[in-house]
Amino acid sequence: MSPVETAGLTVFILILFLGIFLTIFGFPGTVLIAGDALVYAIATGFSQIGLQAILTLAVIAVLAELLEIGLDMMGAVRFTLSVRGVLAALFGSLAGAMILTPFLLGLGVLIGIALGGALAVFMMEMRRRRKLKAPFRPPIDAMLGRIAGIAAKGMAAVAMAAVSLFHIYS
Repeated sequence: MSPVETAGLTVFILILFLGIFLTIFGFPGTVLIAGDALVYAIATGFSQIGLQAILTLAVIAVLAELLEIGLDMMGAVRFTLSVRGVLAALFGSLAGAMILTPFLLGLGVLIGIALGGALAVFMMEMRRRRKLKAPFRPPIDAMLGRIAGIAAKGMAAVAMAAVSLFHIYS
């Protein structure tokens, strides 16, 4: 593999990780993953990631984003985006990846990024919620709805990243 190919693959994998991380905050990370796979497939002439895999990733991304829109419409609370929250999510993602990698190897990295980051953001949000007076606190069912959405969308992003990497490395 040439240095240019190695650099391209590295950028591709880093964007996959970024896509998983962005789903924690409700950003369209699944769309980023699908777009990343499409760009990589075009760059490699669809030799490693085929059109069928790209279409599958696109369908998963659309379903995940529709789930996010549905949760917003049902009243799930949006978690606040702060510097502390982002740093907590980075630390949680790193810790989750480090903890799960020995047990699940490569899949542990992907799941650890999503699970560790989501847990850290949830803990920061619960801490922020505790400081608010009762009338200003979001209801717990709205928070649980957001956690369910983060978990579903995060696992969709993990599945998309795993499918992409499986097609490249098999």
